[in-house]
Amino acid sequence: MTVVIGGILTRSVRKILRESISRVPVARARQIVLTASDRRRLKKLAYSHTAAYQLVVRVRIVLDAAGGYSNNAIARRRGVVVDTVRTWRNRYADHGLDGLKDRHRSGRPPRFTPLQHAEIKALACGLPAETGVPLSRWSSSELAAEAVKSGIVTAISAATIRRILSAAALKPWQYQSWVFIRDPEFAAKAARVLDLYQRIWDGQPLGDDEYVISSDEKTSIQARCRCHPTLTPGVSRMMRINHEYHRGGALSYLAAYDVHHAQVVGHCAAKTGIAPFMALVEKVMTSEPYTSAERVFWVVDNGSSHRGKTACDRLTARFPNAVMVHTPVHASWLNQIEIFFSIVQRKVVSPNDFTSLDQVEDRLIAFEQRYNQTARPFEWKFTQTDLEDLLARIERHEQNEHSQQPTGCDNQPALQQPAA
Repeated sequence: MTVVIGGILTRSVRKILRESISRVPVARARQIVLTASDRRRLKKLAYSHTAAYQLVVRVRIVLDAAGGYSNNAIARRRGVVVDTVRTWRNRYADHGLDGLKDRHRSGRPPRFTPLQHAEIKALACGLPAETGVPLSRWSSSELAAEAVKSGIVTAISAATIRRILSAAALKPWQYQSWVFIRDPEFAAKAARVLDLYQRIWDGQPLGDDEYVISSDEKTSIQARCRCHPTLTPGVSRMMRINHEYHRGGALSYLAAYDVHHAQVVGHCAAKTGIAPFMALVEKVMTSEPYTSAERVFWVVDNGSSHRGKTACDRLTARFPNAVMVHTPVHASWLNQIEIFFSIVQRKVVSPNDFTSLDQVEDRLIAFEQRYNQTARPFEWKFTQTDLEDLLARIERHEQNEHSQQPTGCDNQPALQQPAA
């Protein structure tokens, strides 16, 4: 039977085709029903600024599907093809939020064996000097060159080295420093300072007419006069400082910080020493409210200007209501004046561009007055409990180190407790 006449289907053929098409089953879109908790999690991901873009698109597809949109409508809304919408709709219906993650891909076969990975990590965990390389620490490119030189691999890139080390959380190009506890009375001295910050002395609360002063010296503040004027910031341009400079000398800034009232008293001197420090004490103790105070506690470190019992006696002889309290050796971080000095360094000294020492001094004193107008006490959070936890961790570490030492090492020095 002829079914096409002049390029046109006959009526009977069209009828047969319509009946056949009507009997073909139509795939229905999977229905997505979200619980309240699932909806909150999906919305948080849908508007996240840190989640991967592909995950955000998949989450929004699921939210649209739960909102009753058809696959075609979702595809238009999200700028994707219908097959993409159908894929992630079905995966979420089958596996929930885990279904929106990328499935494992085998990728290309590894170029380096597990043994080579282990040898590269072992090389990174050693010091360069141990292999005869004249370096203080490894970089990824130096490790790549050494791995080839030592015969671990025939060729490897620095990027591959970084990936191998990243999988093991190794960063041999970084370092941290520490210091051993030298003060045998570290715990007792640190506890006294921390108690004063909590307004406690010898187990008794301080009175309203008792004050805590934190004091120290910031040495060698240089007057560097740049050879060319400093360029001010502009559109898409940061402030620019000329590298060349003329030296105009250096001075020291001595300061006393009232811990609980956030007031600073300071002065500048050509150098540090007993005389400049006592001049600072004189300036503080001859002004109110410290002159008539019951007691004024001076928290200082172990610098030469105020070290030992002699400095305590000198201070008490000049001002009977003054009590000097020393921080432990190598524990200047317990002295709150160091926080103020860090502010001075960031806001006043750096970048250093001064024409003379007089300009440095004027700037420091002017900043001191400005700071006192708006300052609030520092939120000191390191307490006695934190100190006890720290010392307990150090003790456990010391015991582990001793237990791991090989026998017969009588000539090795005993492990000391590291400072915080």
